[in-house]
Amino acid sequence: MTEPLRVFVNGVGVSVPVGSTVLDAVAAADAAAADELRAGTRAVADSRGLPVANDAPVSGGYVMRVVSARIRGAEAEPG
Repeated sequence: MTEPLRVFVNGVGVSVPVGSTVLDAVAAADAAAADELRAGTRAVADSRGLPVANDAPVSGGYVMRVVSARIRGAEAEPG
């Protein structure tokens, strides 16, 4: 049996199964925040502040923050 992964969402540690995504981890930490991700009103940034996709896989120790969706839109805009 595979041990769950410990990841961190907004500073809160949660355990998720191997193969979980960013969205799965956020849902484990905060169902309302996961709903906002699905709706596109919020986004996720990694520990460096870079946007990550909701379907990106997580690994043990992964650190993420739920942020304004404007961050993701700003990254996509040219110049």
